[in-house]
Amino acid sequence: MSSKGSILIVDDEPNIRLVLQAAFEKAGYVAFVAEDAPSGLESFEKNSPDCVLTDVTMPGRSGYEFLRDIMQLKPETPVIIMTAYGTIPQAIQAIRDGAYEYVTKPFDLDVLKRVVASAFDAKTEGIVRPAKTASLIKPAFIAESQAMKDVANTIQQVADTRATVMIGGESGVGKEVVARALHECSSRGSKPFVAVSCAALPETLLESELFGHEKGAFTGADRVKPGRFEMAHEGTLFLDEVGEIPPSVQVKLLRVLQEREIERLGSGKPMKVDVRVVTATNRNLREAVAEGMFRLDLLYRLQVIEIVIPPLRERLEDIIPLAHYFLEKYCAENGREPLRIDHEAEKLMHQYRWPGNVRELENVVERAVVMATAADTVFNANLLPAQLRKVA
Repeated sequence: MSSKGSILIVDDEPNIRLVLQAAFEKAGYVAFVAEDAPSGLESFEKNSPDCVLTDVTMPGRSGYEFLRDIMQLKPETPVIIMTAYGTIPQAIQAIRDGAYEYVTKPFDLDVLKRVVASAFDAKTEGIVRPAKTASLIKPAFIAESQAMKDVANTIQQVADTRATVMIGGESGVGKEVVARALHECSSRGSKPFVAVSCAALPETLLESELFGHEKGAFTGADRVKPGRFEMAHEGTLFLDEVGEIPPSVQVKLLRVLQEREIERLGSGKPMKVDVRVVTATNRNLREAVAEGMFRLDLLYRLQVIEIVIPPLRERLEDIIPLAHYFLEKYCAENGREPLRIDHEAEKLMHQYRWPGNVRELENVVERAVVMATAADTVFNANLLPAQLRKVA
């Protein structure tokens, strides 16, 4: 029987090395073992394994230092980190540093095998360490303030990775715009971008929407229905208001993120999916964890990368450029010549606190375009709603 490939196992516990070596050799892999990072590096250079599975806490050099060694030598190699539950935040940092995935100890051998198989598939498809995209963020993403330039830089840095991204910020700041920018700046940009508002669907319907269902799975299921994960295959799934997902669905979502496969309701047959998951929330999910409303392990999975969008009142430099963008958009949609914003209207916009953030600004501009007469060429203070004129 031909080998599935080779894997290097690095762990300072002899029993773990023996168990993993036997398990992976039985599964058809060639398995090399090492007891620490220095001997692991020696084996890596000698045997050039297709995948590396390493412990974190070892005498001398840690698994994280070993990871950095591998990333310098052969960055396309998928490295899977084995970590205790209490060091998950450091494991997340390891993913940012180039690790493919992490598994927690004590681990389930079947889960570990699936993670390794997924890593081999990703390497074969050339998506373990994809090249940075040269795509530019589209004009709808306005970044004149330093805060939003920092967000834009983060988008460009992480867009073409497999890491999950959680976008935080007040309602209306533009979380979906950032999610779409992440998608468009990645090599998945030509594939589907599928958005789901988790708060808008009841628990039973949300599960069916995400994972799909078979005919007869429940009353009224008169046909097979693909879920949003299937629809987003090879693309991006955006879960808005992810903090509203009920606990029963959280368990299934965690399984999908761990194993990269779904099961339609009523099926029982797993289906592989290649989906980049981006989420958004305006809730403090750590508080939700403390209240028992959100799973900590799921939060870690979703928050590998966190992008927090500041409110509009904290990035004043973006207000007028955003207003110009919306003005051009809605003038074109209404078939009229573009309006020019005068100095007084700009001053009032700068002074206003914008509790509704960018969404409120867009609404104000669209209202002005609709209310302006055919003879108007200037967007002046009279076209602003009363709450903005009161700040003068």
